[in-house]
Amino acid sequence: MVRFGSSGIRGLANVDVIPELALDVGRAIGALYGDVVVGRDPRLSGRMLSYALQAGVLAVGGGACDAGITSTPTLARGVGGYGCGAVITASHNPGEYNGIKLWNPDGMAFSTEQQEEVERSLDARDWKAARWDETGRHTERADLPGRHREAILRAVGSAEVHVVVDCGCGATANVTPYVLREMGCKVTALNAQMDGHFPGREPEPTEANLAALRTAVPALGADLGIAHDGDGDRMVAVDEKGAFVGGDKLLALFAKQRARRGLVVPVDASMAFDDALDVPVYRTRVGDVYVAQEIKRRGADFGGEPSGTFIFPSETMCPDGPLAAAILVSLVKERPMKQWLAEIPAYPIVRSSIPFEAAARTAVLGSMGPALATLHADEVTTVDGWRLAFSDGWALVRLSGTEPRVRVTAEAREVARAKEIHDRVSEAVRRALP
Repeated sequence: MVRFGSSGIRGLANVDVIPELALDVGRAIGALYGDVVVGRDPRLSGRMLSYALQAGVLAVGGGACDAGITSTPTLARGVGGYGCGAVITASHNPGEYNGIKLWNPDGMAFSTEQQEEVERSLDARDWKAARWDETGRHTERADLPGRHREAILRAVGSAEVHVVVDCGCGATANVTPYVLREMGCKVTALNAQMDGHFPGREPEPTEANLAALRTAVPALGADLGIAHDGDGDRMVAVDEKGAFVGGDKLLALFAKQRARRGLVVPVDASMAFDDALDVPVYRTRVGDVYVAQEIKRRGADFGGEPSGTFIFPSETMCPDGPLAAAILVSLVKERPMKQWLAEIPAYPIVRSSIPFEAAARTAVLGSMGPALATLHADEVTTVDGWRLAFSDGWALVRLSGTEPRVRVTAEAREVARAKEIHDRVSEAVRRALP
């Protein structure tokens, strides 16, 4: 039984995510949506899975367009004119993983309801094979990266700064360095060869994985460093001194510049947004698709996640790492990164995880709410796990989706209070475990 997560289907390539699965997904979406445009990141298994998915679309009479290697935001921008789009990617996961993420013509990822519709079709296998002379038409196109570059350049101004760009051997190598150069930047590119072995570094742009970028920026006297994940929906940065600037800080920076009608963030985002912004802050489940859906529902003008995904709805409903990079460069043109970040409050956050027996998951879910109710929080929301709001801080309790652990996050304006909230909540969590 195939199930989608918040980032589509994902697993070990040729173990969990196999050609037969891609073939069936192609059949399902071809039957439901007709013509499909398909892109992939540089992973070694990508061509295999892309061809299989396209074959499935053609087998039920849909048209399949092969867009080749594209970043996820590149493909999402190119779905207009097709029934839907598919990207073969595992985003920030290591090279041995792969997956399938589906997109609508308006550039938004498939909703939960749409994913469930595809799941039902996969379970029922209710598609019908086309007659031999009615199989779908296959086409190819290579213009989507160029169209993506042009769209970003229309949205941003010029910037004469020195930027070091680490593409991580991923799919942004044909977008971000070129856009920044066209903006007027001096660009030094690292890991700009598309290579599914990911020889330069692991695809996830964490501080630990960006040692080369953090060294290169101050050594070259650059103003800024940019890094992407494997498929380009994430962007993080390095300041002029080589200090890592994570997605949480960038999210706050962009929000302060862009959010005027409303901001959408997941439940694990900092309370700094409430303190620093004079706009409504809406919190959703963790996952960029949920952020995008809430942006659309609320009419908000910006949203994103601390992981480094940012959605600028005036341009696209897909998290667009290259666009975020260009916007950040435009800000650094005005003044250094450190000066921008000095205006954003930063509060202490305490995180931990508590293991439990995998077989007890259902019991844990049933007992967690009553246990947390004993803490008498000012407000408890259950959008994604349990978020407990207090007058001077908050805590989030979520069951991991990949392992039998309860994750506890707490934040307050003072370190001692963050630890106190964390410890009280953790004690309640342990009482709830069998």
